[in-house]
Amino acid sequence: MKAVAGTLPVAAVGDWLFEVKWDGFRTLAFIDDGEVWLQSSNLLDATGKWPALAGLAASVHADSAVLDGEVVVFDDEGRPSFARLARGDGTPTFVAFDLLALNGTDITKLTFEQRRRLLEQAFEPGERWVLSPTYDDGAALATATAARGMEGVVAKRRDSRYVPGKRSTSWRKIKHRLRQELVIGGWQAGDGSRSGTFASLAVGVHDDDGRLRFCGAVGTGFDDTTLRQLTTLLAERAADRCPFDPPPTRLQLPSKPRWVRPELVAEVEFAEWTDDHIIRHASFQGLRDDKDPRQVVRET
Repeated sequence: MKAVAGTLPVAAVGDWLFEVKWDGFRTLAFIDDGEVWLQSSNLLDATGKWPALAGLAASVHADSAVLDGEVVVFDDEGRPSFARLARGDGTPTFVAFDLLALNGTDITKLTFEQRRRLLEQAFEPGERWVLSPTYDDGAALATATAARGMEGVVAKRRDSRYVPGKRSTSWRKIKHRLRQELVIGGWQAGDGSRSGTFASLAVGVHDDDGRLRFCGAVGTGFDDTTLRQLTTLLAERAADRCPFDPPPTRLQLPSKPRWVRPELVAEVEFAEWTDDHIIRHASFQGLRDDKDPRQVVRET
């Protein structure tokens, strides 16, 4: 179940609970007979990717369970850092915020408040796995997370049922900065210190009919290691045809672009959307291998 972008609830605010928006990889944890299996949001096995979470099963007091949460890496100030997580820099922590099944029983039809109560009873926090706190005062949480430079908050209706794989207005994500996933469809060659790598990435989102729409270029946020790694990944996906429909204009991409198969998803922070749906002042945050590029759309 995914949240939709929105604003803090102002009507019947007592019907909602609020959490920190954890800046990481959405992950399901399947616990069975003392073993743990992790699955990414695009249904890929992520168990081997996070070996530090192998002991999670011992902290779940049940024969079997399915937990929903986020794998994050914290920075030196105790804030989730997607950039560190994407680089593989630091030890991951699993932040549990929902419980979907317990001892073989599907509990997704229970309310969020009921599921949280069962999660709190069954889950024992440890060094590498914690429980996401909930708060009654969303405005205060939003103020506190903004002051700490965190991504935002999530508002969840207390009576919301869990709908697997769907976006629901019963969950809202309220971001302090504009940020979302974008599909990489091409790049422009670099010069000077970036000679041999690239100057910017051409990115886009899918519209309602499935076409990949160009929405701008991302030229900042890369360190030397990321530039080299991305250059290799782009070369492996070289394509003759432009994946964007319609193709970007020469004004939008001044240098001759090189096209790639639209298989890579980037997390990008930016200042705003223009009236013609182009991002401004964009900065690369990291690659997302937990997202299906075909499902990347513009968040409004």
